[in-house]
Amino acid sequence: MKVSREQMAENRRRILDAASRLFRDKGFDAVSVAEVMKATGLTRGGFYGHFDSKDDLIAQTLAYVLAADAGGGGDFRAYVDDYLAPRHRDNCAGGCPTAALAAAIRHQTPAARSAMTEGLRSQIDRASKALPELDAADRRRVAIGSFAAMVGAVILARAIDDPALSDEILEQTRE
Repeated sequence: MKVSREQMAENRRRILDAASRLFRDKGFDAVSVAEVMKATGLTRGGFYGHFDSKDDLIAQTLAYVLAADAGGGGDFRAYVDDYLAPRHRDNCAGGCPTAALAAAIRHQTPAARSAMTEGLRSQIDRASKALPELDAADRRRVAIGSFAAMVGAVILARAIDDPALSDEILEQTRE
């Protein structure tokens, strides 16, 4: 049975959504193509109608999820507070792909690294737009430093087994 273009697009979106959640939750190496396809309710054979390989899936998933995560300017304080909230720390699968996957990107393909680069540029631009009171050079400097600190704080807060220290890392970085 022939699948419509609309259904193909919907299936692809479902695969990318499932892969992005699984990769953020478990990492690239711990997730198989079969697991991604099972999460979508589609057959493993259908995978190759959308992607050439797992490496292709990783690169395209990064581009997809990072583009969705970039958003617009908005209130910088609200952005920081939301990013450094315990609910974000505790939601790896639904949280920031940069905090979940940045350390593992260096072991991925050039296409995956390129997708991460573009995603990081988008995040820096998003943070810069949220700082209109600063001149352009200061906006970029503050955006890069702030985003790097925020990502690092979430990574550290997720990595430790002391809830009080984890909360303190988020709180002190918010300040």
